[in-house]
Amino acid sequence: MFAIVDCNSFYCSCERLFKPHLNSKPVVVLSNNDGCIISRTDEAKKAGIAMGVPLFESRELIRTQGITVFSSNYHLYGDMSMRVMDTLRLLADDSTYRCVEVYSVDEAFINLSHLPEHALQGFAERLRDVVVQWTGIPVSVGIAPSKVLSKVANRLAKKDKRKSHCVMVLNTADKLQEALEMTDVSDLWGIGRKYARKLNDLYGINTAWQLRHMPEEWARKNLGGVVGVRMIRELNGVSCIQMKDPLEKKKMIATTRMFGKPVYALQELKEAVATYVSRAAEKLRRQYGAASSIDVFVVTNGQQSGQYAYDPQHHHRYFTLMKPTSDTAELIRAALPLVESLYRKGSKYAKAGVMLGGIVPDDALQGNLFDAQNKQQNRALMQALDNINFSMRDDMVKFVSSGLTRNWKMRQEMRSGRYTTRWDELHELKLK
Repeated sequence: MFAIVDCNSFYCSCERLFKPHLNSKPVVVLSNNDGCIISRTDEAKKAGIAMGVPLFESRELIRTQGITVFSSNYHLYGDMSMRVMDTLRLLADDSTYRCVEVYSVDEAFINLSHLPEHALQGFAERLRDVVVQWTGIPVSVGIAPSKVLSKVANRLAKKDKRKSHCVMVLNTADKLQEALEMTDVSDLWGIGRKYARKLNDLYGINTAWQLRHMPEEWARKNLGGVVGVRMIRELNGVSCIQMKDPLEKKKMIATTRMFGKPVYALQELKEAVATYVSRAAEKLRRQYGAASSIDVFVVTNGQQSGQYAYDPQHHHRYFTLMKPTSDTAELIRAALPLVESLYRKGSKYAKAGVMLGGIVPDDALQGNLFDAQNKQQNRALMQALDNINFSMRDDMVKFVSSGLTRNWKMRQEMRSGRYTTRWDELHELKLK
C-alpha cells in the first residue's frame, strides 16, 4: 500500500500560519512577479477565483470579496515544506530515507507495505493530526495499493473534506470501484489534456473505472506504449511506479527566473545570468558534482507597443568546458561570453536562465592534457562561500559580476515576512 500526503492549499496555509486572523477567510498567493494566482483557499474558490488566472483579471473580484493577496514567499514555503517532510519521516520511522519520497514542495509518497491493512486508517488519521499539530499545516492523506490509486484517493479526500475528514483509504474492491467511477480520466495522475480528449472523443472513455477495464495491448497501441500499460496496471492495483531514492543525483541542474521588469541593457542581463550561475553552482556542489557543459538562454518578448499579448522567443548558446568544474568563478567566466553573443541591442528581455549538464562526481575528475593548472576546484573557497551564504542568507558574499542593485529581480510587492529564516523578520507576538 502507498500513501500520498498533500498539504492543503500549501502556500496559503503557510501565510495563514502566521496570520491566524485569516483562517476561514479567502486568501490567494501569486506566481513570480505577482503575475497569476497559483494557490487558493477553499473560501477563495467559492468566491469565484480560478486557478492560474492573471491578477489583473481578478482585481475587481478580489476587491469586492475582500480577498487577501500575497506574493510568493519561497523562503517561507521551502522551510515549512522541510518541516512537514521531516515530520513525515519521523512518523513513518524513515531512518533510511527510503520510505518517504518527496514528490514536490507540498506532496510526499509513503511506502506502507510494512503496515497491516487494519492499521491503515488509524495511521492516516495520526499523520493528519500530528502534521498539523507540529507544523500548523493541514494535510490530506490518500492510501491505496498503487501510486496512481493513492492520488485518486487523495483527490477525493480533498474534494469532500467534511465527509472524508481529509483521509481516504481505498483498501476494498467496493471502495476502489466507487472512487474510480467518480474520477474523470482527465483527473488521473499521468493523463494530460491531450490524452483525456482522445479517450473521451475517440473511445468514449470518460471515467477511470472505464479505463481500468481496457486491455493492456490496447493501451500499448493507443495510450503511449509502456506508459499506457503501466497506467492500466496501476489502476488495477498492481504497483508499477516504485519509490524513488531521494538521494538520487541530478543529471542536469537549471536555474531560471522571469525578470521583475523588462531588461534592455547588456550589463543587467549579464548580472542576472551570473546570479543564476551562482545558484546552479550551489546546487551542483550540494550533490558533490562537477559540470562538463553550460547552456545559457534568454527569452525576448516581441510584443508591439500598446499590446498585452505575450510573444516569447527563446535564444540559447551552449559551451563545453575543458574540464568539469563546480567552481562558480569558472562557470561565470564561461557563461558571460555566451550572454554577449546572445545580446541584441534594443531587444526586450523578459527571462534568462542557465543549465549545467554533463554532471560527474567531483572526486573522480579526469585530467586534461591542455589544463596545466591543478586548481582542485577551489573547493575550500567554494565551501567557505556556501557556508557563509547558508548561515547569513541573502547572498552575503557574492561575485561582483552578479551585480549590487539587481533592479531586474522579480517583483514581490505583497510578500509576507520570512519568519522562519531571517532573524530580522521573526514573527512578533504581543501579549495583552
